[in-house]
Amino acid sequence: MANINYSNAATTTVVRDLRKVDSPTHNIYESLAIISKRANQISAQMKEELHSKLQEFSNDSDTLEEVFENREQIEISSYYERLPKAVNIAMEEFLNDKIYFRNPAKENK
Repeated sequence: MANINYSNAATTTVVRDLRKVDSPTHNIYESLAIISKRANQISAQMKEELHSKLQEFSNDSDTLEEVFENREQIEISSYYERLPKAVNIAMEEFLNDKIYFRNPAKENK
């Protein structure tokens, strides 16, 4: 899996120029479908990373007090909460031509 670059994406809401979004495909709906699919991939990868990092702290015999007192787990979780949303990362990748996509239906015509 490719590394995700979290630093370039906006962490807040950004107004986008629709002409820039649809210019690679000349169809806003196709562009949004591509961004959506990439956002789902990023989200799944982020979730997998988070679970693998939290798995290191997993212990079957944890008591309720130990779960709430684990500072490292809380820090890791809050780090992932502060990251940009997957759709913002995907939008940034799309606008910077970092997503490979193709439409076989258009290629056959």
